[in-house]
Amino acid sequence: MPVDAPLAGRTVLAVFAHPDDESLACGGTLARLADAGARVVLVCASRGAKGSTSDPSLVPEGDLGLARTRELHNAAATLGIADVLVMDHPDGALRWDHVPELHADIVAAIDHYRPDAVITFGKDGLYWHLDHVGVHERTFTAVKSFGAAAPPLYYVTMPHGAMREVVEAARAKGGPPPDSNPFGIAPGLFGLEVDTPSFVIDVRAWIPRKLAALRCHQTQMGPRNPISWIDEEEARRWLGVECFQRSPLESSGGAILEQLGGPAANR
Repeated sequence: MPVDAPLAGRTVLAVFAHPDDESLACGGTLARLADAGARVVLVCASRGAKGSTSDPSLVPEGDLGLARTRELHNAAATLGIADVLVMDHPDGALRWDHVPELHADIVAAIDHYRPDAVITFGKDGLYWHLDHVGVHERTFTAVKSFGAAAPPLYYVTMPHGAMREVVEAARAKGGPPPDSNPFGIAPGLFGLEVDTPSFVIDVRAWIPRKLAALRCHQTQMGPRNPISWIDEEEARRWLGVECFQRSPLESSGGAILEQLGGPAANR
């Protein structure tokens, strides 16, 4: 436990769709929360079995979901996440299939851990990925079901243009090829048409951990992924703040994430 642990005794529950979402969306914040003494719990709705594979030799058993689950546990250890709950809901169909079951699983996690705050995707799912949007929706309904006893719910988004800068920085260093994009997504979709965040968290000091966690996801971070090419200085410049909105849902808790943040205008 850090000597200066202002969040000791607090628990934060993060809910995402696939292995690697946690590191990309808010890995710096999760590491910073852990360093501040909070118990960070991660719920991952799927094993990511339908994702891409940067190198088939990384999946010797032929089970991508198993490989990505191992990568997730390595990334979680890097970030200081205390507990990882990996579910087996259908990758690629999280918005439509197993809807009552996913809702119930998130409710059960909230009921078990009694978090002081919950973090999930914003309504854009970072880049309009429908699995991510589905997890946003299910987390919202799960938290809402607790009524006045609900924990505060926070949505994480990305600054529009940040991923485009990452891509340009990577290509200026000689790679990746022009037809490649981060996680197979056009960089202009990251942060497109999202509401202005109410606050941001400065994670520049935690960028080495965020990058290290991202690189634990080896099956997703091959040479065609621009994030594989940037260094810590470039990552601090373009990924060094993480953006949040607090849901207007009624809640019983205080402003736990805001303790780490600052005005969005400062980003």
